[in-house]
Formats: sequence, C-alpha cells, structure tokens
Amino acid sequence: MGAVYHGYMPVHLREVVGYLDTTLESGRVKDYCPNGLQVEGAPEVSTVVCGVSASAELITRAIEAAADLIVVHHGLVWGHGITKIAGPLGQRLKLLLAHDVSLAAYHLPLDLHARLGNNTGLADAIALGPTREAFGDVRGTALGLSGRWAQPLTRAEAIARIAGGVCNGASPRFVFPYGPDVVRKVGLCTGAASDLLEAAAAAGCDLFLTGELAERSAELAKELQITLVAAGHYQTEVFGPMRVAEELRMKFPTLAVQFIGVPNPL
Repeated sequence: MGAVYHGYMPVHLREVVGYLDTTLESGRVKDYCPNGLQVEGAPEVSTVVCGVSASAELITRAIEAAADLIVVHHGLVWGHGITKIAGPLGQRLKLLLAHDVSLAAYHLPLDLHARLGNNTGLADAIALGPTREAFGDVRGTALGLSGRWAQPLTRAEAIARIAGGVCNGASPRFVFPYGPDVVRKVGLCTGAASDLLEAAAAAGCDLFLTGELAERSAELAKELQITLVAAGHYQTEVFGPMRVAEELRMKFPTLAVQFIGVPNPL
C-alpha cells in the first residue's frame, strides 16, 4: 500500500472491486450490461462514493468529494457496449478520465443480493416479514421477491406503509387499486419491473410494488385484479447502493466511503 491520504490508508483498486465482484456474484446472472469495473482510474483507492446512477451530477459530486472510485447500480456501458464516445456519455467519461476516477457498476446482481440488494432493502423498508420467496423469471433468474406482513393490512394501510418507508411520507406516484381490500401477500421488484405483474398475480400477491411502469401495466392490473404501486425507479433503488457503502466501510475501515444521493422523481 502507498502513503496515507487524508488520514486514510489506500487499498488497491483490484482488491475493492474484487471484493464487490465476489460478494455480489457479478457473473451470476445474464444481465443487460457488464457488471464490475467499467472505467479504470488510479490503481489505489482511498475514497469511495456510492450512488444509484452514473450521471454527470453524481460524477461531479464524487470528484468534489475526492473519490477515487464510484460504485453505482446504473453504469455507463449497456447492451452491445460503447459504440460512440460523444454527447452525455463522452462528457461523463471525460470527467472520470480527467480526474483518474474509476467506475464500477452492479445492475441485476445488486437487485438480487439477499443481504445487500435493492429488493431486500425495499422489503425491509416496508417491514415485510422474514419469510420471503423469489418469483418472476428475468433472463433465467427469479428476480422478484414476495412476502407477508406480520398482520394483513387494508389496502389503504399498505399504501401508507409504502409511502412512509419508500417515499419519505409522500404518496406513491402511481397507485392502481384493483386488488383486494385486504392485502395479505406483497410482491415487489425494484426499478422498471412492471412486466413481473403477471408473475406476481400468479404467485398469489394482492399487491405488486415496483418503481417505474410500462403503459400496458395499468390495464393489466385491472384485468388481474391486483393492486399496482409505482414508488419511483430511483426511490426503490437507493437501498442497494446505501448498503454497499456500509459494507465497504466495514470491510475496508481505512477507506472513506459515502453514499451520495441524486434524487429524481422518476
């Protein structure tokens, strides 16, 4: 290891990213993007910033915080990879490379992780009971999570609990109240997961909670007689990055680690 920076002892980038790759099982699922290190900067890390999406604002704020590594849920490389370095992508890469900052991203592995994942964090935020089951196939992996509260709630009580646990007390952005008046079983999947609605209904869920909706989902919820709640893509996916930040603090106590939120209403 090198010298001490700002009172913290640096750790090699490979060690930090290797720990995340192993812990989050980055090769476990067939994803829409490469998971792990996407942009390589300085070989040593003393400050880590975790966030939801690799936007220019997050990158800029991480640079202001003297970050050597940014860890996000939504990275910069998707689909078939980078085909052109221009526009917003070019500006983001320019910021990272100019300041020698690395970027690592974990998409579905961070949704799925039983302890650090977005789905587990969302289930904990609305106080679902500890017995939880996976459902809903996405690229060969059961991505959704279902569970029950200690006692059944009325639909209004269930929506209020989601508002308090996920939406900072505000009403969820979209509620289609087509399910039973009493909610006994809840299905959830963070992000843009309304295509798991049929799987949630087939699993016996009275309510399905996600972040972002496809247009077709409202009528589908009516036909399935299930309550559909969308609490925001960002709001449902802060949990994983926040837990990763805490995990890195515990695993690497010589690092400075923080979560930086860049909220948006979507």
